[in-house]
Amino acid sequence: MAIGAVASARAWPTLWSIATAQDTSMPPAFPPPPSRVIDVTVLLIGAGYASTSVGPMEVFHAAGTLWNRLNRVAAEPRFRVRSASLNGRVVDSTCRLGLLPSCAIGDIDATDIIIVPAAGPDLAACLADAAPLLPWLRHWHARGAYIAGICTGVALLAECGLLDGRRATTHWAHADALRQRYPSVHWQPEHFLTEDGHVFCGGGVHAAMDLSLFLVERFCGHQVARQCARALLLNMPRSSQTSYAAMPLARPHADPLIQRSEQLLRRSLRQEHSIEQLASQVELGPRSFMRRFKAATGYTPGAYLQLLRMARARQMLEDGDASIAAIAAAVGYADLTFFRRLFRRHTGLTPSVYRQQFGPQHAAT
Repeated sequence: MAIGAVASARAWPTLWSIATAQDTSMPPAFPPPPSRVIDVTVLLIGAGYASTSVGPMEVFHAAGTLWNRLNRVAAEPRFRVRSASLNGRVVDSTCRLGLLPSCAIGDIDATDIIIVPAAGPDLAACLADAAPLLPWLRHWHARGAYIAGICTGVALLAECGLLDGRRATTHWAHADALRQRYPSVHWQPEHFLTEDGHVFCGGGVHAAMDLSLFLVERFCGHQVARQCARALLLNMPRSSQTSYAAMPLARPHADPLIQRSEQLLRRSLRQEHSIEQLASQVELGPRSFMRRFKAATGYTPGAYLQLLRMARARQMLEDGDASIAAIAAAVGYADLTFFRRLFRRHTGLTPSVYRQQFGPQHAAT
């Protein structure tokens, strides 16, 4: 059977597919109703990097307000932002700047998004000091909150178990140590940002602003995020909103035969590939090839090809004006109905709605 002929049972768990299709224990409420202000909790961690707490607070505060005020339009706040520490007391950052939180974590009774800032360079000490945060983070994740870790703060998410089986990134200097400590996480430090289910990760201190804008875009749409970025004189994370982690590159591996197969699949998205053909091209038997491909990439060849196709379709919808039928054909699907159904399974949106939200025609002018 051609591996691209049918939908794989294992779709890459994007933000929407986790919330609406795969994880039924979480409320399918993404995004929140437009009439409701979104609650954001920014954590303050001792000996952490102050900018990774303050920066996100400023971005979320600015969304729907700063651009409007600069253009003499009524402000429409999109987020309600609170900062919280373990006990509600002042927290000292790495540069000895004291940060006064709005409240203690125990005072939070509702939140949609939680930002975990970058911890200090001594991860072992940070994990020990922040141990009371772990059950709190697990509690809110179980209730459907979106959790975002920045730089070394991602280690707290891994320690909670929230990253088990998920894709994640972190600061390159800590990637090897975290890979050894948390082997069940699919570490991808080559990506600047990742999203997987309700969990987001940013790779460095400056990723705090990009990740915040990324979340503004996810919850409020491209136009609000672009206006927020222009008002704050920030660059958008990239023209392709999902390009950081949407291209489903395999986790790092050193199997040269499987790397050759991956390159072949990327070069020929429109073609159907049988296991026998792929295996013969790298001089392996079908069973041995399947076993090695799954061990190296974490996916079957069919699932991997499907992810590549969906990533390319998303990119085409974001960057151009080709028809949905043309895009479907370009990525290897002659059955337009099947393509629409598969695209929605991966993203939670139809191709048309995805283009409306993330296409270039909606950028602020």
